[in-house]
Amino acid sequence: MSRIIPPPGAPRKLALAQLTNSVGDGAYYVCSALFFNRVVGLSPTQIGAALTLGWALGAVLGVPLGHLADRRGPRGIAVLMSGATGAAVASFLFVRSYPAFLVAVCVYACAQCGLAAARQALLAAMVEPERRTETRAYLQSTVNAGLALGAALGGVALQLDTEKAYLTALALDALSFALAAWMLHRLPVPAGGANAEPARGEPRMAVLRDRPYAVVALLNTVMLLYMPLLSVALPLWVVQRTEAPGWTVSALLVLNTVSVVLFQVRIAGRVTGLRSASRAVRQAGVLLLLACGVFACSSLGSSAWSAIALLVAAAAVQVLGEMLLGAGSWEIGFGLAPADKQGQYQGFYGAGTAVARLAGPLLLTALILSWGEPGWLVLGGLFLAAGTAMGPAVRRAAAGRDLTGARSGEGTRASSGPRTPEGPGDPRRPATDTAGGRPAS
Repeated sequence: MSRIIPPPGAPRKLALAQLTNSVGDGAYYVCSALFFNRVVGLSPTQIGAALTLGWALGAVLGVPLGHLADRRGPRGIAVLMSGATGAAVASFLFVRSYPAFLVAVCVYACAQCGLAAARQALLAAMVEPERRTETRAYLQSTVNAGLALGAALGGVALQLDTEKAYLTALALDALSFALAAWMLHRLPVPAGGANAEPARGEPRMAVLRDRPYAVVALLNTVMLLYMPLLSVALPLWVVQRTEAPGWTVSALLVLNTVSVVLFQVRIAGRVTGLRSASRAVRQAGVLLLLACGVFACSSLGSSAWSAIALLVAAAAVQVLGEMLLGAGSWEIGFGLAPADKQGQYQGFYGAGTAVARLAGPLLLTALILSWGEPGWLVLGGLFLAAGTAMGPAVRRAAAGRDLTGARSGEGTRASSGPRTPEGPGDPRRPATDTAGGRPAS
């Protein structure tokens, strides 16, 4: 259980807050599309267009909302965004026209992106640098457990397939965000509180001029294409191009969720600084390439059992790559961000999730369903290229800023951001990894 439940203090309180709203989110993800279609009466095209617009706005507003968390304090903005998300979900219970639905979806997506940035800034403010990746791994395990439980509750609503059942599932999600907002409000105010306004001549949105960090964020976005791979492309591939039965899709998702819950913290223990984080992302690229190759092979046989075996093997390799990517990506996102600008930097870095969810389904279905097995190999090549390029990109970004205290025994921590937008600055490089000072996970 020590691999799942965070230690007492701020990490456990943050995890409980995210567990609360992840249960509601699990029910929402399972039921929302059918609710909008069958109860509200919207077409799949209308739903998809609204979600695309909403997440596009969320990706854009993540940086200014993160900047607001830097200026006003991350706890207060996290509470506000959690409450706004809950209110947006509650509005779905009453929305019955497309314009109103469009507004509600945009509010929901923007509040979710702002909440993600504020929570990351809150974690950075409440947890010492050497424990941030470990704590983020605990949160990821907790979120996956909550999503699994919520999905089971949503499955009950799907089985009943009534308006009252769908309304109950969405009401549960709205209530979960309200409860999470209350739990976040009970957290102590982080030491230092809000940060001062930027000095005269210093840009308010410094992250938008930080080109080395932008390159790192772009590479991370490419790696995050594994998310629509699991949720969109793989289910379609299993059903349309393999002999495996439809229930295999559920089995693969269960394997993914349980693996993250049980092993994400253990995997994160391998990351002790920027250098080991870059290595983890590079290894993730290799594993994701291998997984794509095995997924491609699953369509070649004529036996259902051989297809199932190949799909399970590929999913096991994929989830290991996913966990390595998560640990390395979190360390890089935190470690390269200035201490007083974590909110806006996390908002920018986290926009990659929204971009991957927006562009990923179209890109992956075109690659995998149209090109077949060669498309899998092209996707695997993208993962390998991005993972391999992450190390040089991180070194270049680290060389342009003062990283004093980034990790105990390795590198230094950002204090005032990059010296120049181009990042030539001081050619220092992170020191060799050590595990000194890292608490046992």
